[in-house]
Amino acid sequence: MNKDIFEGNWKQFKGEIQETWGKLTDDQLDQIEGNRTKLLGAIQEQYGVSKDEAEKQLKEFEKKAA
Repeated sequence: MNKDIFEGNWKQFKGEIQETWGKLTDDQLDQIEGNRTKLLGAIQEQYGVSKDEAEKQLKEFEKKAA
């Protein structure tokens, strides 16, 4: 999924993202505003995972959402 599609569907994805990564707060998601890089950073921070693991999880999410 490319960056434009991700950002364009942010409002739709926001709820699904919060279901998948429940530790992310509404405030964090509002600050992320569809920015994939910021989302990766928030997943890393909240879940204590590596950048590679966060990327893997996000790619799996994107496959399901596509």
